[in-house]
Amino acid sequence: MYKNIVVAFDGSEFSKAALIESANRIKRHGGKLTIVHAVFFDEEEFTLAPEQREKRFGIGKKLCALAKETISDEFGIEVEAMSCEGEPPDVVVEIADEKNADLIAMGTYGRRGLRRMIMGSVTAKVITNSPCDVLVVKRPCSECTGEYKSIMVPFDGSEYSKKALERACKLSKADEAEVTVLYVIPRYEEMVEFFKTAAIKESLSHEAQKIIDKAQKTASSCGISIAAMIQEGNAGDKIIEIANSMKHDLIVMGTYGWKGINRAIMGSSTQRVIMNASCPVLTVK
Repeated sequence: MYKNIVVAFDGSEFSKAALIESANRIKRHGGKLTIVHAVFFDEEEFTLAPEQREKRFGIGKKLCALAKETISDEFGIEVEAMSCEGEPPDVVVEIADEKNADLIAMGTYGRRGLRRMIMGSVTAKVITNSPCDVLVVKRPCSECTGEYKSIMVPFDGSEYSKKALERACKLSKADEAEVTVLYVIPRYEEMVEFFKTAAIKESLSHEAQKIIDKAQKTASSCGISIAAMIQEGNAGDKIIEIANSMKHDLIVMGTYGWKGINRAIMGSSTQRVIMNASCPVLTVK
């Protein structure tokens, strides 16, 4: 799986990490890699400084050419590099669609990020609009191997989390990875201001076990044996805490809401996990 990868590249530390992670994956499993660099230049800026357009394209082309040469020489894989004008998230999604990519890889911070997350801009828009899965990488290039041996799947019983688990099972078969499913029982007393009685506690535990059983059944149908955990608290915080403490090297999540709410959760669990997890996060369409 993932034999046609598009990498969003701007020369920043984390985009380089996404590129190396993807190159390692292609080298190990075969396929092709496309490096995409977007040059954004709005109309007002063009009027004030028209010479900057060609300058930026020149920088982008050199950046892509160097990255292509480096990856081709080091990994011996098929690489295409493209420098296109437009809004970065739009360019990345359009190229991925044109190339029939099965994965977009990108970093969490942009070149102009100044240590800020670009969720809400490039990353969030790519994840929301992508025609395929998106891998978000935030770790040193030296740790990017493209191989996963310990995978966590946050699971809430929704169709989105089921798809994420199925994808994790495929990765498990390819990399012989262990898969751990995590269900987080929400603290409903903090949400609706009631005390949790023994009966409510029992009901929530029973529901949690039903969800875990569903996960076990899904994994079994994929021919994979999984470990399962039930925790209580804030979903995003618990995912990060468990992934970090158990040293998972990949988190696989659905792109839509915890408990199946039909909305992008780029303002809640997914954003929090991408921002704070120490390992790559794979968001599954």
